[in-house]
Amino acid sequence: MDTISVMLIDDHRVVRQGLRDFLELQEDIEVVGEASSGEEGVSLARELLPDVVLMDLVMPGMDGVETTRRVKGVSPSSRVIVLTSFVDDDKVFPAIKAGAISYLLKDISPEELAHAIRAAQRNEAVLHPEVAAKLMQEFSTPRSAEAPVDQLTEREMDVLRLIAKGKSNKEIADALIISEKTVKTHVSNILSKLHLADRTQAAIYALRQRLVPME
Repeated sequence: MDTISVMLIDDHRVVRQGLRDFLELQEDIEVVGEASSGEEGVSLARELLPDVVLMDLVMPGMDGVETTRRVKGVSPSSRVIVLTSFVDDDKVFPAIKAGAISYLLKDISPEELAHAIRAAQRNEAVLHPEVAAKLMQEFSTPRSAEAPVDQLTEREMDVLRLIAKGKSNKEIADALIISEKTVKTHVSNILSKLHLADRTQAAIYALRQRLVPME
């Protein structure tokens, strides 16, 4: 059984201890480190390269959104799960755009948290119901100002659909039986043709255009 390495970033020691106490009971999960601030968390993530990071959003100094962005920068393979008390739009959307794969509230049951960690390791998102509803509302209606999808080639459409499903370049290359270099070229072309800044915006575009089902 592969062990999932987890790192905790939360400025409350009691919260970190409670998470550690529960997670250490799981045979397939190991807490490899914890940080009490965003700055410390980024440094530790660079050192440990954890599989999953549990991220608080409201912390002194660097907040959880910026910490998420920087953690993804130093450890791109780490899946960030936001674990917070807030479900406001001004926190949900920035956190997801920064690279969080899941967004949960701190009243989640321990069993649900363990499930979310295992899902994150499989690159699967788990969202609090209120967050899922917000995303559905945000993504359900195509925006007329967006560039038309018919600018893309058939292969670029294939790549875009896989981006929207959260697939990495390697996973896309394997699925389409092409090289990672070719995938990078397709991604660059997609962003350029659709006037998008990054993969997150590309995924949102695909959802708004209903190119993939909302799961």
